[in-house]
Amino acid sequence: MKVNANTMRKGHILEHNGRLYVITGTQIVQPGKGGAFIQLEMKDVKTGNKNIERFRTGEAVERARLDDHEMTFLFAEDDNYTFMDKETFEQVTISGDIIGDGKIFLADGMEVVVQSFEGAPLSVELPQSVVLLITEADPVVKGQTASSSYKPAVLENGARVMVPPHIEAGTKIVVNIETGEYMERFKD
Repeated sequence: MKVNANTMRKGHILEHNGRLYVITGTQIVQPGKGGAFIQLEMKDVKTGNKNIERFRTGEAVERARLDDHEMTFLFAEDDNYTFMDKETFEQVTISGDIIGDGKIFLADGMEVVVQSFEGAPLSVELPQSVVLLITEADPVVKGQTASSSYKPAVLENGARVMVPPHIEAGTKIVVNIETGEYMERFKD
């Protein structure tokens, strides 16, 4: 779909010279002489190479049309993760590189949104938070409860997180997937 270059924003996908690029930054430049232009910082989706391109602000560029699919996480094998489309029940295997650091928080039956271009998955959008059980937590140190100190804990998926002193092993907590930080105690 053709759009004006000055409407492109960070995170948009651009099709340029037969390749897909994700926009990582934009800057509109108005030189003293001549017309204004937009400078797009782009990263090649396949190779990861970074590139900077300049376009006149009124120039048309090809914005890639991405398809969003609601999927359910099924299982992981090595660094490959299998998801099932909720509508067609097709199974898709996606590399851990595409999922990113949030893959440690994937749990059986988790609902995610997979963005794809012409059938090839480009990104996996995880929910904002997840509920996990604490399997190990350091004991409370007497007198430490009055201060705002935190102690380390190990979650059921093996991730480590800092929790308040009153949280013990066997407690379910809510964890922010993006930051990997404790949010609150899970309320049944």
